[in-house]
Amino acid sequence: MSFSSKWQKRDQGPGLVDRLRGTVRPPTPLKSQIEQANRQIRVLISQLDGTVSRIKQRDSTIFKNVVSSLAKHDTQHAAVYANELAEVRKMGKMVTQAQLAMEQISLRLGTITDLGEIANTLAPAVSVIRNMKEGLTSALPEADKEISEISGLLSSVLVDASTTSGISLNFDAANEDAQKVLEEASAVAEQRMRESFPEIPAGVFVQDEGEGLTA
Repeated sequence: MSFSSKWQKRDQGPGLVDRLRGTVRPPTPLKSQIEQANRQIRVLISQLDGTVSRIKQRDSTIFKNVVSSLAKHDTQHAAVYANELAEVRKMGKMVTQAQLAMEQISLRLGTITDLGEIANTLAPAVSVIRNMKEGLTSALPEADKEISEISGLLSSVLVDASTTSGISLNFDAANEDAQKVLEEASAVAEQRMRESFPEIPAGVFVQDEGEGLTA
């Protein structure tokens, strides 16, 4: 089957008897599969946005506890709250970074119009999603199935497109592109954290807040 047929149309596929029996289903066009994956990604982005809002609320509560403890000269409890705050912010940065990376992937998926763009877009997209999966499911357990479905769907399209065209995927280039997506998302996430969350009061010991995701 030509790529244009796989991209836009359904193959004529099996005969009428086979279809009536339900024994064989014609393949879904690649374009439809990509659009389906993008819809699921948009749903996931919305879920991540809700998670960020809940993290901000929890951060505000813990920050008030830090300030209250310091006002009472209770440095021991202030340190405990401050370290808890650092962990919450570490999670907040990770979720924000993931949200930004997924938004970048969604934008890229929406611009695919030919075979070359499928290979160049989906390979790094799959790498980014797989890299984010463990961290995201810890912050948003209910998204585990959604993330797996998105990754599986995009991987299937990538393999199908590669088989049809005979193109050999450059995984090194894909991983490099994925790294760039994550680094850009990390930089923006860091900036948003500085703008949205007040600094922890000076003199309170906190553990290292850690880094975001890497490819």
